Amino acid sequence: MSRTTAAPKKQALPKKEDNRLKIFKILPQILSEYSPPLAAVSDFEGRYELVSKKPNEFMGRKRPEMYFGAAIIQSNYVGLYLMHVYMQPKVLEKLGTELRKTLKGKSCFHIKTLDNNLIKQIEIAVKDGIDCYRKLGFI
Repeated sequence: MSRTTAAPKKQALPKKEDNRLKIFKILPQILSEYSPPLAAVSDFEGRYELVSKKPNEFMGRKRPEMYFGAAIIQSNYVGLYLMHVYMQPKVLEKLGTELRKTLKGKSCFHIKTLDNNLIKQIEIAVKDGIDCYRKLGFI
């Protein structure tokens, strides 16, 4: 006689408060302050992307537009992407301490929590990105 035993049901763990939507509401507001001169190419729930529509040449290649940055909800964080950080690595020295700690990779910041200090540092970084794009002739 064989006996089958059902696997015990796993109890769902309580979820921590998910701040991603709250964070996402703030980041596109910061980025959109520069539209124009930049243009939003994605603006829907969970994804906001900005580009410069000015045709230019960068790294030996002609481009009809230049990607500036984005805020995108990811699985465990909101990604803040700022391309000027990648193009001009010396900009890293200007970033605020808290913002620099969230940098993962070359141009992606993993934002998991936001406070007024970090918001201010993001605002400054985005403004520096606009200044950088102006100097490079992308805007």
